Amino acid sequence: MSATDHRRVLAGLIGSHIQASLTPALHMHEGAEQGMQYRYELFDLDRTTGGPLALSSLIASAQEQGYAGLNITHPCKQTVLPLLDELSVDAKALGAVNTVVLAGGRRVGHNTDWWGFAESFKRGLPDVPMGHVVQLGAGGAGAAVGYAMLKLGAASLSILDIDKDRMHALVETLSKLFPSQRVQAISDLPGAMATADGLVHATTTGMAKNPGLPLPRELLGARHWIVEIVYFPLETELLKTARAIGCRTLDGGGMAIFQAVGAFRLFTGIEPDADRMARHFDSLARRPAAFATAE
Repeated sequence: MSATDHRRVLAGLIGSHIQASLTPALHMHEGAEQGMQYRYELFDLDRTTGGPLALSSLIASAQEQGYAGLNITHPCKQTVLPLLDELSVDAKALGAVNTVVLAGGRRVGHNTDWWGFAESFKRGLPDVPMGHVVQLGAGGAGAAVGYAMLKLGAASLSILDIDKDRMHALVETLSKLFPSQRVQAISDLPGAMATADGLVHATTTGMAKNPGLPLPRELLGARHWIVEIVYFPLETELLKTARAIGCRTLDGGGMAIFQAVGAFRLFTGIEPDADRMARHFDSLARRPAAFATAE
């Protein structure tokens, strides 16, 4: 590594309920390993005057202070769009941004959520059948996950969300992006699960402050593979139940790791060591209090 890489990098995360996020630790540890002075700050909208309305001023302030970039999470992945100068192809397709690069006086929005999910899936469940996949959740994370599943080759994707307008909007978007694959909104979850190869869960059910199962346990069978995007906690009730039945499972840790890998690359222009970041995430996740205050 050249001496020019021993530089100061400022980055941060804007969103609500983020105090327990492991993203700062992932970025700063990898930055230190790469020889950088890497600082990653939290901008918690729950502790900021104006709440979500402060988004514009927070981005402007970070830009003025020389930040390399910002990660964006709930509830700002869509509301940030009009504040940006440019969108990557994937961010434009999804209509959601989780990473903003600040460089040359411009703000460029990216989406590393879908890539993070895809990388985790390819590593964790490399050989599962993808004929029919059921997805619960059509929010910002759900959009990224659905996009990833179709990119990975799912022949048919059935989406269910309690917000019907949001569900149908996502189905319409994904259908246009992937015209050769089948994307449909569903209301009959038992019927969909009866023919499904796997289930992707992209709602908040199962988080530390919202425990429970997102669907009746009798709908799960040993033939199903189950993927969770929640990583607060890593071992959700859904995963515990699915494993007990005999399902192959994948937790939400991998998506968190690889979206951070993608953001680090965008912020620094340097390829991070993904395996090293994964090992650091695992060490943090094993700490008893790691997710104690997470939502």
